Order: sequence, then structure tokens, then C-alpha cells
Amino acid sequence: MAETKNLLWESAGKAGLVLGGVSIAYLLCTMLTGKLAENGPVFLMSVVNLLLWLAKFAGCIYLMRWFMLRFSQADPEADNARVFRFGTLTALLSALLYAGAYLAYTTFIAPDSFDQAMEILRDNPMIDANTMDQMEQMIPQMPTFSFFFNLIYCWLFGTVLSAIFSRNIPPQNPFANPQ
Repeated sequence: MAETKNLLWESAGKAGLVLGGVSIAYLLCTMLTGKLAENGPVFLMSVVNLLLWLAKFAGCIYLMRWFMLRFSQADPEADNARVFRFGTLTALLSALLYAGAYLAYTTFIAPDSFDQAMEILRDNPMIDANTMDQMEQMIPQMPTFSFFFNLIYCWLFGTVLSAIFSRNIPPQNPFANPQ
């Protein structure tokens, strides 16, 4: 039992590291294109960012399915519930890695990113002074809020993806004798 638990954690840790790494690479690429957009064509960088997001999105879905299939093949006793647990654990670990990287990004690399967003909102005539004051008071807590938002969002997305994929991993044989 302990050996199968170790296999679950070890496999999920490796898969979470790869999936989190893909998301962190996307974060760094968008940071780079943001710097390039300051001096170049904004529309072109927006298209590049859209293509990068699509590649990250499709790549993470593909990688999650691939890791779940690989886990199922490595553990012959794995049923659909165990594969789902693997996917959920992978999602949690990759979400933790990405959320931590985003927290570090907003805290140390680009601490003024939320201030820049507030500058854009100040020009919006639909936001009154009271709302703007409330938003300005939230700015110091925004890195923490974004950490928990990213953690929950990425974990839920991965959990839903795991639920979808685990239904057919490993494949069900409808003609097998029930035990």
C-alpha cells in the first residue's frame, strides 16, 4: 500500500512540475512580450500572446491526459478512481507551483502591475470615487488574493479535466466478468 502511495505522489509530483513549468514558461513569455510591446507593435504582441495562450491551454490538456495514461500504464492496479486521484493531485501540485511563481512575479519582479491596472481604471468614467478608494485599499493584498485565486482556479480546472479523462483511463471492458 505504501509503495502504491509513493508511486502516486512521485508520479504526480513529476507531472505537476512539468505542468506548472509550462504555465510558468507562459508567464515569462507574456512578460517578455509585454516588454516588447512597449517599444513595438501592440497588436502583433497581442496576437502572439493569444497564440501563446492557446498553445499553453492545449499543451496542458494534452500533457494532463498523457501523464494520466502513463500513470495508468505504470500502475497495473490503477482503476478509474485512482487515476482520478492522480490527476487531482497533479492539478494541485502544478497549481501550487504556478500560484507561487505568480506570487513571486507580482511581489518581486513586477510589483507595480496592480498600480498600472489602477491607472487604467482611474480613466474609466463608470467608476465612482468610493469604488476607486476601496480598490486602492485592496492593492497591497492583491498579490495574496491572486495567489489564492490562481491556486483555486488551476486546481479546479485540473480536477475537472481529471474527471473527464479518468472516465476512460484505464479503458473499461463492458464484457469483463464483474467480481
